Amino acid sequence: MTLTSLNAISPIDGRYRSKVESLSPFFSEEALIKYRVKVEIEYFIALCEIPLPQLADFSTSLFDELRSIYIDFTSEDAQKIKDIESVTNHDVKAVEYFIKEKFDALNLQKYKEFIHFGLTSQDINNTATPLSINDAFDVVYYPELATLLEKLRQLAVAWADVPMLARTHGQPASPTRLGKEILVFIERIEQQIKQLQNVPYAAKFGGATGNFNRPKVANPNIDWKAFGTHFVEKVLGLHHSFPTTQIEHYDHIAGIFDAQKRINNILIDFNRDFWTYISMDYFKQKIKAGEVGSSAMPHKVNPIDFENSEGNLGIANAIFEHLSAKLPISRLQRDLTDSTVLRNVGVPFAHTIIAFTSTLKGLNKLLINKAKFAEDLENHWAVVAEAIQTILRREAFPNPYEALKGLTRTNEKITQKSMADFIDSLEVSNEIKNELKAITPSNYTGI
Repeated sequence: MTLTSLNAISPIDGRYRSKVESLSPFFSEEALIKYRVKVEIEYFIALCEIPLPQLADFSTSLFDELRSIYIDFTSEDAQKIKDIESVTNHDVKAVEYFIKEKFDALNLQKYKEFIHFGLTSQDINNTATPLSINDAFDVVYYPELATLLEKLRQLAVAWADVPMLARTHGQPASPTRLGKEILVFIERIEQQIKQLQNVPYAAKFGGATGNFNRPKVANPNIDWKAFGTHFVEKVLGLHHSFPTTQIEHYDHIAGIFDAQKRINNILIDFNRDFWTYISMDYFKQKIKAGEVGSSAMPHKVNPIDFENSEGNLGIANAIFEHLSAKLPISRLQRDLTDSTVLRNVGVPFAHTIIAFTSTLKGLNKLLINKAKFAEDLENHWAVVAEAIQTILRREAFPNPYEALKGLTRTNEKITQKSMADFIDSLEVSNEIKNELKAITPSNYTGI
């Protein structure tokens, strides 16, 4: 059966495939295989550059030809490796055999046994995976998040001066400005991006138990720790974790996933706020011809994009949570659980990207209803009581808080007139009274 969007089990490979196709070069099975080939080739070249005595006569002019094996890697190459794996029942060994076949074709048979020399499979997997994650961040994640942030910045500027009734505990509170409330989310996300970018992409490289046993016994005069660090950090551009067991201990990658989860949590918070603003009629939504909001209620235009985003962020966070909690834990020098769950790294990335695009789509549909903003402010003159009592405190007026409490905490509607009448009753100067009367729910918005 041919995989299609209709018969795919996962919606990220079905319904949402078009939104996350950009992740395929990093998290698909073919991508993992390609990254493994890259690490194996670069490792062989690094051995030549030591030089390992047995590779001293290997011509450096062939390096580009070797690199073309992974640079020009095709789906047919990936399938060839899978065919080999069907015999070996070992995915990394299949990569080794594939490269050996390439060496045969290049008449490099005498050097074949230095492919995967002294390594274990996790030297390949624990470098290939952070490489793919790093590239996915650079090519997909950060650009998608940057697009969303840029839209938020545009809206923060456009709505910078729109006064808005704030709500704390769901109740009317000191007024704010719409643009400022968006800036809060921008600032939160930017701070978390900084933390995310400070987490290293870590990799192990040290053989079956992390001690370079095999290469050291074969070539004891080489500083294999220095070589491993050079290879991981200078050649691959990752952080070399040392010492390790057979696997990288995944503390850093857990930090990456936790940072992504925090960014997602901020966006869940944002989605819920704007969903609420829509329900309060602060925003209308652009209507698309032919689109249906409800199967039963013809009038409805539902905030489905913010809902879709929230749902996908929740799924992403659940998987990020499992990855960050599970990966740093491995029995003794290693078990297979890390390999099992790491195959799913692309899944929370995909749900996160779907969420980014959904939030952006929702924002692009918003039509601000300034009249509703103004109406809510006008209906809640009680919120200026805070400002009035603060100025009265400044003037040493006795018990100003209590006086305003007595006026406003009655469940009776406070209007501009009733507030003005109250001010007129105060034993303060006309100058102070005029200062107090100038305060309105629309201009009491702080900085």
